[in-house]
Amino acid sequence: MNLLHWLVLGCACALPLSASAQWQWVDNSGKKVFSDQPPPTDIPEKNILRRAGPSPSARAPAPATPAPEGSSDTAAAAKAAPPPKPTGVDKELEEKTKKAEAEQKAKEAAEAAKIAKAKAESCARAREGKATIDSGIRLAKVNAKGEREIMDDAARAAEQKRVQSVIDSDCK
Repeated sequence: MNLLHWLVLGCACALPLSASAQWQWVDNSGKKVFSDQPPPTDIPEKNILRRAGPSPSARAPAPATPAPEGSSDTAAAAKAAPPPKPTGVDKELEEKTKKAEAEQKAKEAAEAAKIAKAKAESCARAREGKATIDSGIRLAKVNAKGEREIMDDAARAAEQKRVQSVIDSDCK
């Protein structure tokens, strides 16, 4: 039984060693990067601090295009395609930017819908008020003292003008 305990303890101690198969390098901005994937091809060999595999051939360079006969090496280098840009961080940044823009557009659309709804409600109330004023029934307002005052013709005309201006501005 004592041997079994030692065997379990040895396995438990060896388990974290499998997690050490990681890449470590310094990127172009000077930050240390840890990954289970090899670094991009634009990272120089001197910036790779730790490799996942035992051999440096795990990160094979891109094959060079053969130069046509009679051309110089500089012409072949000029014709070669530029190295691909690292896209890991850029994709995340683009996704975050697109998400933020979408949220901003959604917020603006919600605000516009809210304003349109408020204008529609104001328009409906103004049209109801205009219909009431145009009906010719007696209207009363409550003054500052809390007393009811019957609207005379001048007050009715002023209220009709005010309601019409609300209709003109909100009912477009």
